[in-house]
Amino acid sequence: MTTERGPRRADGWTAGVRERLGLGRLLPLGDPADGVWIAETAAASVLRGAAARPGAVLGELRIGLAVEAAPGEDSVAVGTVTGARAGGGGGPGGPQAPADRGGAVGRRGAKAPPAPPSALPTGPLRIEAEFSAVPDRPLPDTAAALRAALLTAAAARLGLEITEVDLTVTALLEGGASDQVTASPAAPTAGIAEPQDPVATAAAGTPGVVSLTRVLGSPVHTARDHVRVEVATAGDRRALDVARSVRTAVAAVTEERLPVSVLVTDVVGPGGAPAGEPGRTDA
Repeated sequence: MTTERGPRRADGWTAGVRERLGLGRLLPLGDPADGVWIAETAAASVLRGAAARPGAVLGELRIGLAVEAAPGEDSVAVGTVTGARAGGGGGPGGPQAPADRGGAVGRRGAKAPPAPPSALPTGPLRIEAEFSAVPDRPLPDTAAALRAALLTAAAARLGLEITEVDLTVTALLEGGASDQVTASPAAPTAGIAEPQDPVATAAAGTPGVVSLTRVLGSPVHTARDHVRVEVATAGDRRALDVARSVRTAVAAVTEERLPVSVLVTDVVGPGGAPAGEPGRTDA
């Protein structure tokens, strides 16, 4: 007999394993029909790189559903910088261009594939980050620059729909050390997998795919009702666009025409993980 507690326990166990593997949350990219998710650690690596600037050091950064947190106040103070909503700006490619809601997959009315285990549902997201700043520049200016960089990178380089950015000032940098920049720790490296079948070969050969990965298991997970592919994407291409192309390539070689989902576990190169982590897998 199946109880309601069973699936919840399974999801909790899966989430715990995912955290230990270093992926963080699995964040939605695009709309439900896109069937694309990205690991929080991969997204955070890109965001940290984009936010690197003199006079500010970015600390802890988390990304989750916007509805999980109460809206902040539109204020700036030592200790908190809140109320950064998408409508507040963000520069070119900022919140006005998160994901193409009318993408080719959505327009075709394709059936939405199931999400990876314990992945977040599609919906607006919220960034919560801590930072230290130099005291010789107004905190609102520093926060505004960080916020614009985060919003722009999230939309233009990843495809995340970020509607809120909550920044907290945790410290002032001693001596006005304006040469200090945002720290950008390396994201965990996903295991690289060689393509072994037509589906894997099609995914690996898609422009913008650096390699197949095998964090949640096989790089190609085939179930009765869907196919899921894990990839690392190049940092000079928007992750959502690459993943959409992977879906198209995989759908073209699957005989059953099953719904296809894509999980981006790494973003490699400029703005992401160091080049070569992981390396390219040639089809």
